[in-house]
Amino acid sequence: MSPHEIGLYASAAVVVSVGLQALVLAGSNVGRGAGAPAGAPAGAGPGEVLAVVRAALARRPRATLALFALMAVMAVLQYAVPTLVDDLMRQPGALSDGQWWRAGTALLVQSSGIAQIAMNLPALLVVGAVAESVLGWWRTLAVFLASGVLAHVVSLAGWSPRGGGDSVAVCGLLGALAVTCLLRGSALGLTFKRTWYLLLIPAAGLFLCALRNNHGAGLVAGCLLGLVLATGTRTGPPGQPSVA
Repeated sequence: MSPHEIGLYASAAVVVSVGLQALVLAGSNVGRGAGAPAGAPAGAGPGEVLAVVRAALARRPRATLALFALMAVMAVLQYAVPTLVDDLMRQPGALSDGQWWRAGTALLVQSSGIAQIAMNLPALLVVGAVAESVLGWWRTLAVFLASGVLAHVVSLAGWSPRGGGDSVAVCGLLGALAVTCLLRGSALGLTFKRTWYLLLIPAAGLFLCALRNNHGAGLVAGCLLGLVLATGTRTGPPGQPSVA
């Protein structure tokens, strides 16, 4: 295994493990308010993650459910219409040919087939539902689209000219959630002592960018958007009704 591959796998392990902790931490404390006793479980096992996701889904996260439904329909269509993936995914030379729109349409197809669908759609539902409970519906949609499109633009520019998928946008949601929890932790009943390890998310994003991996671009974009959204919030967590 090459050093490049080791770096990719190590970064993926960090993002997944810390990401699951972030989901449990954020989802378990939404709505508790500053000064309220923190209720996040110490670990992020399947039971804790499932409980947090079920609670987030119970709040009817409309942006996440709409995105999931769209991706599910597209997953069926890409098998019903075999040419659809090639028509929408990233293609080498697309930017020079004026096909800039592929940076957006590449989000709609999973170019690696059923394995990618089986990973990306559940990830969207899990991360999106929890992120939306913290960020609110329109911020969730904005982060998904902005970070996803940016990652595909970077890919078309040379990092990975051929491919497609929404995992880069899911990474953006995770990055925004991590930064929001770091900066607005007090509004969620969290302290920096309990959230400091979330700094590993942007660190992993920067490392992946150094490896020219488009998931790093999604993570970094999401972190930057989370920074803007969190610092622009006056009171309470971004998903609370008191915030416009």
